[in-house]
Amino acid sequence: MHVDGKPYRTIWTVDPSGPVTIIDQTRLPHEFALVGLTSVAETAKAIKHMLVRGAPLIGVTAAYGLALAMRADPSDAHLSAASEMLLATRPTAVNLAWALATMRAHLVPLPQAKRSDAAFARAAELAEEDVALCAAIGDHGHALIRDIATKKTGTPVNILTHCNAGWLATVDWGTATAPIYKAHNAGLPIHVFVDETRPRNQGASLTAWELSQHGIPHHVIVDNAGGHLMQHGEIDLVIVGTDRTTATGDVCNKIGTYLKALAAKDNGVPFFVAAPSPSIDFAVFDGVKEIPIEERGEDEVSFIQGATADGRIERVRLTPQTSSAANPAFDVTPARLVTGLITERGILAASEAALAAAFPERITHKE
Repeated sequence: MHVDGKPYRTIWTVDPSGPVTIIDQTRLPHEFALVGLTSVAETAKAIKHMLVRGAPLIGVTAAYGLALAMRADPSDAHLSAASEMLLATRPTAVNLAWALATMRAHLVPLPQAKRSDAAFARAAELAEEDVALCAAIGDHGHALIRDIATKKTGTPVNILTHCNAGWLATVDWGTATAPIYKAHNAGLPIHVFVDETRPRNQGASLTAWELSQHGIPHHVIVDNAGGHLMQHGEIDLVIVGTDRTTATGDVCNKIGTYLKALAAKDNGVPFFVAAPSPSIDFAVFDGVKEIPIEERGEDEVSFIQGATADGRIERVRLTPQTSSAANPAFDVTPARLVTGLITERGILAASEAALAAAFPERITHKE
């Protein structure tokens, strides 16, 4: 995608001897800054502190983190230690464990002398695979938007998003935004209602910034406005991303997604989830009971960051100093509330049978 007209991805490396470059997403939307990662420790810190975030990008970043580890020390012991360090950074998104397992399976059989180059090459392949998956999701979702646009005869298709499942959450294109970008590029009239997505405001700070860069009409709304807009017929379609989707179609995503799904169900609004296959966990069958929900720090709720009138970036407290805050980062939307899953292999029912038929090679049998 583009920043000030220049094409960017969210992560890249020029050569195996240099840094892995990322966009520091904690400084958006007020400052566009790049950071060079040179070690596995720096990579783990970038994931933990959300310089990079979004399930697909976390996975690819972790793959590059292992490559950096192999460049420093290609031993078995260091491979295991680096994997454990990266795995401990974020517990909910399944892409992290998937990418690390994929990298380890590739590297363990190799002689240590070949591991560094092989690790960088495999991480680059995972990055390219992510771009291809997101582009395919965009194509399938574009067809969905086109069908709605045909019925609306020229008036914009109003789409509600939650959190940031955009290109900043992937290597390029995004998951939930890929259909939006594809539809916009094809000339369809699109308008996006962007949930601010408290407490980290990834909608207001990241999705809105992305859409602005791409010239897509949008409005930022408070999280609690979505149901009201649905009641008044102002939302045609909800598209969200996923950090982990179960084998039965339950969807774990940013906190607040479940409430949007309930409102959509009550108002007959289609609720779709953009779900690339690395985000589907075929070993988990009950999202509410089995998916670990990350509990993040109180400061994300108690403080907020923004730009002052004179351009300074300030962090201010919102809550009384004596008030504690709870901060579950994700919730689970049951499959019964999901209209469909937009995957790289088409739009599927959120069901065990549909997922098994589409991805037979990924099936994990229950014990």
